Amino acid sequence: MSLWTARTIAQAVSGTCPTDFSVTGLSIDSRTVAAGDLFIALAGPTHDGHDHVAAALAAGASGALVHRIPDGVDPSCLIVCADTLDGLTALGRAGRDRFTGIVIGVTGSVGKTSTKEALAHVLGTFAPTHAAVGSFNNHWGVPLTLARMPQDARYAVIEMGMNHAGELRALTAIARPHHGIITWIAGAHLEFFDSIADIADAKAEMLEGVQPGGVAILPRDSEYFDRLCGHAAALALPVRSFGADASADVRMDSVQIAADHTTVHAQIGARSLAYTVGAAGQHWASNSLAVMALIDVLGLDYAQAAQAMREVGPPKGRGARSVHPLPQGGTFILIDESYNANPASVTAALRTLGAQTAERGGRRIAILGDMRELGPDSPALHSGLAQEVVASGIERVYTAGPLMAHLHSALPSAVRAEHAADSSALAAWIGSHLSDGDVVMVKGSLGMRMATIVTTLKTLTGSGSTHTHQTG
Repeated sequence: MSLWTARTIAQAVSGTCPTDFSVTGLSIDSRTVAAGDLFIALAGPTHDGHDHVAAALAAGASGALVHRIPDGVDPSCLIVCADTLDGLTALGRAGRDRFTGIVIGVTGSVGKTSTKEALAHVLGTFAPTHAAVGSFNNHWGVPLTLARMPQDARYAVIEMGMNHAGELRALTAIARPHHGIITWIAGAHLEFFDSIADIADAKAEMLEGVQPGGVAILPRDSEYFDRLCGHAAALALPVRSFGADASADVRMDSVQIAADHTTVHAQIGARSLAYTVGAAGQHWASNSLAVMALIDVLGLDYAQAAQAMREVGPPKGRGARSVHPLPQGGTFILIDESYNANPASVTAALRTLGAQTAERGGRRIAILGDMRELGPDSPALHSGLAQEVVASGIERVYTAGPLMAHLHSALPSAVRAEHAADSSALAAWIGSHLSDGDVVMVKGSLGMRMATIVTTLKTLTGSGSTHTHQTG
């Protein structure tokens, strides 16, 4: 089914094309181009997509969006505009303009991708739903997601991220959500802000794009709740709150965390609701309440949404749990939290690890890499995790990176394991330190490449995993 034609794209981006052709998808990566895609040749600081136009066309792309014609490429299948990033932004705006369904915006310091995935799955049980791939939440990810929206979808879930003030204001102006969800406020990207209160203000920028008649869904348990409500009030947006606080509109009465799922007992107005989320952790309970708040706002069936929650699982790098063999025999459990890290998300991951039961004499082991972009308080924020490690009952902690050296020094000697300069050094020998029954959690900022350790652990015997629990 056609998503765009070359002529409608050219019109949207103020460009030109010599011939018309049909486009069934959009891609910015020539390595993942599918037949019928339009390849958008973005020019970055280190890579220029124009160098890969020929490869994209050879892989089956219908055409390409460019701001210069590459050598040796037939110009008949090229849409030429002044700048491809500006063109992508314009195409995203055009995709939003023609969309007749309901758009939900999601942001937050932690939990936005997991909440986006949960929303996409739950809403998808009611009607066709579109959502971003992975964490496509920045200045190119948001317009790409909007430009990819099928016209027959009923719902679209748009994740929006930032690390500087003003970025969400630009993104929400393009996405124009009908409702907006802020998952949580925490000290992520503190390097670029004077305080967490300033981060709350920056997250609230997303509400500026919420359309008339929309609702702001906000975390009642946050110390910045009143501050967020102030932003909503200034925009004349009604607020629906979620959390464990007694005054929350969608209230968590109790939560039980198991090895691979979380059971939530909630109250929505006068209605009691119990459901299971197919992922473990207190943070998943909070994410699910945000989803249920939206279900309430949309007037959809709670029971159907609760049933769909069973099939919600952690996205890649955000808590996927799998079992793998050890070279010497036996198995260990791997919890992959390698995608990114800040103090709030590491604390949540440590608590989830602490709730795991290690069998056959195994240990609960955390492998932690630096949390980046935390500013001058970074050493104290790293060493401060020692208290959470002890409270969670974790037996061993391996660390990587110059910042995690502060945690390494702060840990009790019984818990403190080896420290390495980087993830590659840890990956080279960590497998030989594991025993049958161990539960291993890996987490760190994206730039620490903690996924290197995950990959190594998954292939200790060269045979991969014996069992994987990951749904959704």
